[in-house]
Amino acid sequence: MNSEQPPSATGRAPGRRERAVDVLVVGAGPAGLALASRLAATGSVGVEVVDREDEPGGVPRHCFHSGFGLRDAGRPMTGPAYALHWADAAVHAGATLRTGVTVTGWSDPAGPAGAPLGVDVTSPAGTERITARAVVLATGARERPRSARLVPGTRPAGVFTTGELQRTVRVHHRPVGRRAVVVGAESVSYSAVRTLREAGVEVVAMVTELPYHQAASVTALDARLRHGVPLLVGARVGELLGRGRLSGVALRQRDGRRTTVACDTVVFTGDWIPDHELARRGGVTLDRATRGPAVDGSFRTDRAGVFAVGNLLHAVEPAGTAAREGLLAAGPVLRHLAEGTGPAVRVPVEVDAPLLWIAPNRIDPADPSVATGGFTLRTESRLGPWSTLVVSRGGRVLHRQRILRSAVPNRTLRLSAAWTANVGAGADGEPVRICVER
Repeated sequence: MNSEQPPSATGRAPGRRERAVDVLVVGAGPAGLALASRLAATGSVGVEVVDREDEPGGVPRHCFHSGFGLRDAGRPMTGPAYALHWADAAVHAGATLRTGVTVTGWSDPAGPAGAPLGVDVTSPAGTERITARAVVLATGARERPRSARLVPGTRPAGVFTTGELQRTVRVHHRPVGRRAVVVGAESVSYSAVRTLREAGVEVVAMVTELPYHQAASVTALDARLRHGVPLLVGARVGELLGRGRLSGVALRQRDGRRTTVACDTVVFTGDWIPDHELARRGGVTLDRATRGPAVDGSFRTDRAGVFAVGNLLHAVEPAGTAAREGLLAAGPVLRHLAEGTGPAVRVPVEVDAPLLWIAPNRIDPADPSVATGGFTLRTESRLGPWSTLVVSRGGRVLHRQRILRSAVPNRTLRLSAAWTANVGAGADGEPVRICVER
């Protein structure tokens, strides 16, 4: 359990408190809260969850539509109710939940294996150093803003990401405009459309570079037919127009044509990137494809005692998927606390085009079980139901899996973990490769 540490003779900043916990969870979204609830429920470990936001729950607390909790909570909920569900579960199980606390860095980013893990945090109460036997990173993902997408033009007001839009409308209750263009056509894009319409904003167009939407068909049809939101495919935003306030967006079609859509608001959706800064600072290896921490099926990174769960690993999956991963990660964390061991040799798992990435992306031959029950993949182009995923290593085929339904970009594709026991030793460094056979 949490315990206050006496001031050390050296190495302590004036006024900084030092404490020790068994498990520190960084991030109070569905993944971190679900993990904390299961760990604390054992009654054998002390768990503390910290989050820089003022309220726990992560992204769902800004999503006022229903559809949350159907699988993991057993009943349909709105986003805020779902966030409260997991926050209450963690606290009632005995976890300590602290918000408004920012982790600024690691006390020893390159510490020796087996050494206690320490992080420095700051909050309105001051600075602290928290030492833990295990640290779980559950920092989630964020949408890349206009600047990161390198969209040229002026810098007018009226430019949002989905998260900024939801905070403006739901938290601050401020107006956002009258006519909006939504950039993207995946699930989160239609969530932005819903938020805009509820705020009294007319959505004049959705824009995607792909030749089709990437959301559930019923969602796309509802927006287009019932609410009259046109979907412009094969187009991208080439420039933002207006000074002071956005006046329109210039679109570029694939065939070279250019059009201008008048609007005073634009929302950039999707294009997620894991919030991996803390992992990188801690010397955790990042996977080149996902840009999140490289983990095996037990959510272990290559730094002993450091685990990673949720959308930090795969930007981005539904909140229910993140919560289930948090629950599944409790077992590996408890085993680490009992045994103090980490993966010895890990085999990389890589994908070939048109696949973009896979998670988990490492396999420990000594423990080939995949805690998530399988692998999550994404593709950059449509895959028909006639396609087959082929798993191989060193020219030896380990598994073949037929794709039963078409797979499209920005939507999840699953791969069975049945083949992991046949990977073999990993000392030669040969990766496992996943390719598509059409």
